[in-house]
Amino acid sequence: MNVSIVIINYKSAKLVMDCVKSIYQQTHQYSFEIIVVDNDSNDDCKEQVLTAFPATLWLQTGYNAGFARANNAGIRIANGEYVLILNADTIITDGGVDKTITLIKQQTDAVACGVQLLNTDGTNQISGAHFVKGGLNTLLPLPYLGKLIRYLGYRFKSTIPSVQTIHDKIEVDWVVGAYILVKKEVLQKAGLMDEDFFMYAEEIEWCSRLRKQGKLYLFGDPKVIHIGGGTSSDYYTITESENSKNLWNKKGRQIIVSNMLRVRKQFGIAWFLLIAGTYFFEIPLFFFCLLLHKIFTLNKATFTFKNWIDYVKNMGVLLRYFFKIFLNKPYFYKVA
Repeated sequence: MNVSIVIINYKSAKLVMDCVKSIYQQTHQYSFEIIVVDNDSNDDCKEQVLTAFPATLWLQTGYNAGFARANNAGIRIANGEYVLILNADTIITDGGVDKTITLIKQQTDAVACGVQLLNTDGTNQISGAHFVKGGLNTLLPLPYLGKLIRYLGYRFKSTIPSVQTIHDKIEVDWVVGAYILVKKEVLQKAGLMDEDFFMYAEEIEWCSRLRKQGKLYLFGDPKVIHIGGGTSSDYYTITESENSKNLWNKKGRQIIVSNMLRVRKQFGIAWFLLIAGTYFFEIPLFFFCLLLHKIFTLNKATFTFKNWIDYVKNMGVLLRYFFKIFLNKPYFYKVA
């Protein structure tokens, strides 16, 4: 078996069906198996998939296990020489899986790779990135400090960590989790995804361990359509207002906790304290800047006091998990 393709279903039957169909239509050179891991969706996805593609292996987690645990369940029963972590909201085009395997075989120093991800309109998506020391890039979404940090980065001509357009191939530090092809033998040393994570940042931490075993590449061809396309933009968007909105909604709570968990695991206690402390320092700064806008009407405020209140609430959620993360104790960080 050349490749085991692991797909997670969480109430996304149509996406899974379209994804699996594209694999069968576009993969002819290498043998493959498809493993669908269901996160307690309670939908008819299993019936649809097994009726149309009876060779599919189906796993039930019995609960919403998130990204890392569900993918690990699939990896554990995988028989392939390679494992492809594939989002349900992807469409394989132009022999994408076949081409990716051929390309990684040609790179003897590679342990994993990704490809150029596309939006549904054909434009390029962020497909991977380079690490920033200490995870300082996780400060960019902050409403006011983030703007200052971004300005300083541009002022001193810092290299943008995200990779959106790939010419031929490029070595990176991490690959967006929508499409990661990994040599299975490498996992004996690097390990599987860290099951403390529920969602977000888990593939970044995983890639940091994979990278110790060899190189990670992004290839410009093939190209794979990623319908959702949201995961990578949670870490690197160009517009501050678009990026910051994630800090005060429900999704933002999980992103904040997962990012802090990743910083702690990858960079250690000191960087965790610095990054977390900066997020908490943003609370009074955020309020003060909003107040100045209100009093002096300097310009139309990008943010509102409701945004500040919700941000404070999300910081309260982070505080609830703070000491568990600090102590790096095994724990399932699924934020309610």
